[in-house]
Parts: sequence; C-alpha cells; structure tokens
Amino acid sequence: MSELSDAIKAMVEEKGISKELVLDTIRQTLLATYRRKFGTDDNAVVTFADDLSSVELAARKTVVDEDNYYDEVREIPLDEAQELSEEAEIGDELLIAIDPKSFDRISVQTGKQRAQSAIREIQKDELMQEFKGKVGEIINGYVQGEKDGDLIIDLGRTSGYLPRKNQSPKEYYTKGDKIRCYVESVRPDERSDKNIRVVLSRVHEDFVRKLFEIYVPELVAKDPSIEIMKIVREAGYRTKVAVAPRKVDADAVGTCVGLKGNRIQAIMKELDDERIDVIKWDPNPLEYIANALSPAKVLKVYVMDQVKKEAVAIVDESQLSLAIGKQGLNVRLVNRLCDWVVNVKTQEQFSEMDYVREARAAADSMFIDDENEQIPADVAAEEEGEEMMLTDLPIDEALIEKLHYYDIWTVEEFINLTDEDFGGMHEAGHDLTADDVNTINEIIKENVDIIEDEAESEEGEETFACPECGYPLTIGMTECPNCHVGISFE
Repeated sequence: MSELSDAIKAMVEEKGISKELVLDTIRQTLLATYRRKFGTDDNAVVTFADDLSSVELAARKTVVDEDNYYDEVREIPLDEAQELSEEAEIGDELLIAIDPKSFDRISVQTGKQRAQSAIREIQKDELMQEFKGKVGEIINGYVQGEKDGDLIIDLGRTSGYLPRKNQSPKEYYTKGDKIRCYVESVRPDERSDKNIRVVLSRVHEDFVRKLFEIYVPELVAKDPSIEIMKIVREAGYRTKVAVAPRKVDADAVGTCVGLKGNRIQAIMKELDDERIDVIKWDPNPLEYIANALSPAKVLKVYVMDQVKKEAVAIVDESQLSLAIGKQGLNVRLVNRLCDWVVNVKTQEQFSEMDYVREARAAADSMFIDDENEQIPADVAAEEEGEEMMLTDLPIDEALIEKLHYYDIWTVEEFINLTDEDFGGMHEAGHDLTADDVNTINEIIKENVDIIEDEAESEEGEETFACPECGYPLTIGMTECPNCHVGISFE
C-alpha cells in the first residue's frame, strides 16, 4: 500500500476522522499551495486514484493561438498544447499536470499550515457535534488528574472538566478511578482553539434523574407507567424524588424502590450512599407536604396562609427531629420540593401558635370607651364583624383540643357544621361525641348572641367576615375589598 494510503488510513483510524473529510483536507491543502503560487485556484483540479495510492494536481487551461496568448495560468499556446496532444485545437481545454516539486518553499509551507488548521477544525467540529449530543446524559470516564480542585476526566477522544463546585462534598477520587458523570454543557475552549470544553457534574438534580432512568426501566418505556415530577437535592447528604403514576394501577414509589429496595440501593451506591427519599406526588398540597416529610409520620397539615403558601405540619414529639432533619435539612428540602414554606410543630407547640389571639389582643386595645375602659372582646368583635374564637368561651381545654384537631377555631365555624360533618369526627384519641357537641352548643347559647346578618335576611345572600379585617364577604369573592387579602370558600 502506498504512503498516501497509509497516511489516509492512519488519520481515519487514529484520529477518528471520516475518509471523505481526510480527502477533502488533502484537496484543500493542494489548492492552498496552488493558490499561493499562482494567485488563484479556480482552474486547479485535484484527483485521487481509485485505490487512493496517488493524488494528482492539475491546471485546467484553454488552448489559444500563439498571437493571443497572454495568461499563462489559464491558457496554453497551440504549439505547446499539440506537444502534449497532437489532436489539440484552439478552444479545447486541457488538464496540465503540476509537479509539486515546482512549488517554492513558501507555497509548500502555506499548504501544510492550511492542512494542519483544517484537520484541527475538523476534529474540533466533530468532537463538538459528538459531545453536544451527550449534553443531559450520563458519561463514563477515568480520573486523569487534578488542578486547583477541579478534576480532569479522560473521556476517550477528549477530556472533561469536573469543577470543584460540581463535586459531591463527600466523594473523593484519585488518578485512574472510574467515574460516572452528568454532561452539563459543551462549548469551545476559550483557552485553546484546538479543544472543546466538556463540563461535567455529579451534583445536578438531573444526574439523579438519569440514574433512576437507568435502574427503573418503567420510567423510559415506550408507554411509561410512572414519571418523576420533581427532584431536589443537597449532594452528598439527601435527595427527595417525587414520583407519580401514569396508569391507574401503577405503584410509583414501589416501582422506584424495587423488590426489597434493590433499585434504590443501587442508585444510592452510585451516589456514595447518599440518602434518597422516594415521595408519592399528590395534587393536594396538604397531602403532598405530608408525604414529602418522609420518613417522619405526619398527623395533620394546616394551611396558615394560602397566598404566601405557608403551612404547619403537626407531628408527634417522637417524630419532630426526624421531620426537621439534621440542621433542618429534611424540612428545607420539603420546602423546595413542594414550593411551600412548611413549619413542623408538635400538637402542643401548635396550640401555643395562637396567631389569631395575638391579632385580637392588638385589635382589642383599640376599642376604648369614653371613660377609657376597654370594651369586651366579644362586643368589639361584633362591632367590627370579626369572628369570635372558641377559646374566648368557657369551654373545657380537652374539648378545645379536639376542635382544633379538626381545624375548628371560631364560633361561626362550629355552628355552621352539619350532622354529616360531626359524623366524621371520631378518630382515635380525638372522638367528638354527641354529648361533647351538646355541651359546646349550650355554652355558645349562654355566652353568644347569634344575630342574623342583615344582608342575608334582606337579600337572601349569605355573608361572611374577612378573617383579617372583619369586612363582610359574600360567596364568590376572591379578595377582600377592604384589606385585599386573598380568600377562598370551601
């Protein structure tokens, strides 16, 4: 095999460049050399032997009469043409072979530089296209070295960069270690026109997503039965993954965990035993928050501010530290996963969080009569349209605790309950009996005057008091006209 064929084969096999691009590079090199010597290459022709054993550079020239000959680059006199071909006539075109040895040193050097530049550009473009297609995917490599905390990863045809900020704080690698990374971005290397910069990561949430897709085939099947809704992570410590079924009978959490936890354990091993909680996603934010606080068991979740998305999760004393997590990590991830601000409290702590009582105390101080005597709270509430709290009445503390458990805080909320509502209040430890209901009704009857709202009696439209300012509201309003707080009716 000729030297040319050997060179072409080496470039194809060693540098990974296609044969067509190699031939084009040789062609462009010869054309650059021709152009450097003759000032143009528009009449230059490069041809390769079928077996690639040789390449020929020729000039296409037009046969002209000797008297009209003036362009030695594009024309050839008739007598010279007939020396090459006896049948040559004026107007014919001949391909005149060019001996590369006739080129001066500068022209040859120009051609070589053009070839080297072309090869670099071809390699760079091919690498760019290859690795652009890997962005968002997982790639395997070997640790090649370290520089200023950044790891250099051997990816085969090029090197990748794993910046310190993209490394898990609990992982440690040495030269030669095999490593699996997420391809974060690919761009030209601003420090070298020969290379590309492949930026890798092991802390990206989508790195975890791709690991799940590897170990849980139901996520990427042609007709997936489950899907990942959201992932939040503090790399090296804990990850929470919210999953949901796409088919009625699919168990999203069980599918991801696997038989005896084999799937989730394999993923955790890939992350150097980082803790992973697989959470059942729920469209109801209260259920979703309760699920997200796993592994802690939540008794109940209360919405404190719908507009600001603030909620309180109630847990037993034994579950409090588990729900909050070390240095607040668990609840911090829950806030990000659910997009709610969640406070975790025990029932006792929640009972002490009487925001309404504090607000009433501040408001009561404003209602002073002419003799500087404070008006009773129930009178002030009536005048301002505020709701009376059940804790303002002489109701036994044990009954108050039961009512709070079922999210009943005001007198109006209690008297609007139906028999069906009371029928569902029989959870163990919080059973609200018929005697309890009668007792509370008697206390309300003795201490509160129930006055029918004028708007309701005259127009037949039921009204309610704004929980913030007491302004009258009607069903259908989404905002208080007075204080502009967002409202909803259930």
